[in-house]
This record gives sequence, C-alpha cells and structure tokens, in this order.
Amino acid sequence: MSNLFELSFPWWQFLLRPVAVYIAVMLLVRLSGKRAVGQFTPFDLVLLILVGNAVQNGMNGGDNSLTGAMLLALSLMALNYLVAWLTARYPPMRRLIEGSPVELARDGHIHRDVLRRELVSRADFDKAMREASCTELDHIKLALLETNGHISIITHRDEQD
Repeated sequence: MSNLFELSFPWWQFLLRPVAVYIAVMLLVRLSGKRAVGQFTPFDLVLLILVGNAVQNGMNGGDNSLTGAMLLALSLMALNYLVAWLTARYPPMRRLIEGSPVELARDGHIHRDVLRRELVSRADFDKAMREASCTELDHIKLALLETNGHISIITHRDEQD
C-alpha cells in the first residue's frame, strides 16, 4: 500500500517531463498543418491514441504511483492554462502557437498551390463552398483556411449585405 503514493524519482521531474513532452507534441501538431487539426477523422483518433501512448513513458518515467499521476495531471493542466492565458493576452504568442489564417482563394480564383501545401483537397474546398451557400467560384470574394482548420468563405453577396 505504501508504493501507491511513493514516487520513483524526485517530484520536480514530474513537473519537468510533461512540460518537455507537451512542447514536443505541440510542435509536432503545429507542424502537421491546420487541415490535419481541423479535420478529425477516425485515422486522426487512432493517431491521437497512439501518440498519447507513445509519450506516456516519457512523462511518467515508469512511475505508476498515484502521486506521480496527480503531479503529471496537475502539470499538464497548468501548462494548458498558461498557454491559453498567453495566447489570449499576447497576439505574437497566439500567432506562434496557433498560426495565422491562410488565403485559399480570392475573387473567384483558387490558389491551387496553397491548397496542396496546406493539404486541403478540392472536395473539402467544395464542401466549404456548399456550407457557405456559394454555388459558383466567381461568387467568392475571399476564402481562408482558419487556424482551427475550418475554411471560411466570404462571397460578394456577403459583402453587399
């Protein structure tokens, strides 16, 4: 029963390890692109589960105590709060962590090279057009890939309203 709360290594490592893993995973997610984050498919769910499993030992270092688990959870929650606080108050931090919207189309012309670079299929773009009730490319004033992976379409009709 005493092993239940006994740590395998110093307490401060339980604070340092999740910070290192959080930063590494955040960088990997950021590098994966906006579209990968915005479109959550069954494949993404599998990836999320596997990444969580892959980094688990890096965080807990083999420690299975309740104390260690609580320190890890506390560290991750505090780090997540800190990131949210920083991005809400400092625009440069928000741009660094979340990125900036990317122009996909303007005045009826699709930037196909940008679609390819951002991993946006034409089918996804067409779906966003339908969701915006936009039936023709010529009606598009501006199409943006938002930082959350959503495609926003502003039509010439919207501009007049």
